[in-house]
Amino acid sequence: MSLAGRRCVDIKGNMISVNLSNQVAVVTGASRGIGKAITLSLAEQGAKVIAASRTRDDLCKVVDEIKHRGGEAVFVETDISKEDAILNLFNFVDKSFSKLDILINNAGLGKYGRIQDFSADDLDAVLSVNARGTYLCCREAIRRMIPHRKGTIINISSVVGFKGYVNQSAYTASKHAVVGLTKSLAAEVQEFNIRVSVIHPGGVDTKLAQSARPDLDRSILMKPNDIAHAVSFLLSLSDRCAIDEIYIRRRTSKPF
Repeated sequence: MSLAGRRCVDIKGNMISVNLSNQVAVVTGASRGIGKAITLSLAEQGAKVIAASRTRDDLCKVVDEIKHRGGEAVFVETDISKEDAILNLFNFVDKSFSKLDILINNAGLGKYGRIQDFSADDLDAVLSVNARGTYLCCREAIRRMIPHRKGTIINISSVVGFKGYVNQSAYTASKHAVVGLTKSLAAEVQEFNIRVSVIHPGGVDTKLAQSARPDLDRSILMKPNDIAHAVSFLLSLSDRCAIDEIYIRRRTSKPF
């Protein structure tokens, strides 16, 4: 069966129809984990997906999987810590598709440790990807969405976007920055019919989560598809609706 026109499942397990045919989407951090799940999901719903990350071999596998299943996707090897790479990504979108409907800012870098032992270089590396890179991707997307007066940006933050954990000061600061950016940008572009939302995932079974919380039993963690379903839910909203943020946690964690 072709990927286009298939149905997806929302976070409660209910079937919802999301028709993304003729929609052009960019997903950063698309080669593995949450980004890969989102990329596959968007293609399954008919979107033309540009998959971006630093790992070319993994990107090739994701795009090949999508094409094998009847979807449409290309990849652009991109390190979002570098402005030139971001400009190259969005210039490729211009040349290949002439529009951009959806941006999923998922690329992230985690480095952990006590603040007294944390180097300035490691801090700069985390902020350059999670905060600066996300900011610049939003800037380039907005430049392309405003003329069409429509678009959706979804930033993948983290539970540490509004909480704090030991040994995660740099990562937490960067994700708080993502949330602040989302709030300001959503207000700034509302007049152009552009929706900007943020998703705060709790523990998800990814390499990043395993390095941050090796103490957690992987069997109780959410899966990347759970976050992809939340993205699909946001994209399924009618023009009458907007959701600013979604906090999705593993069931074994404490509510609220």
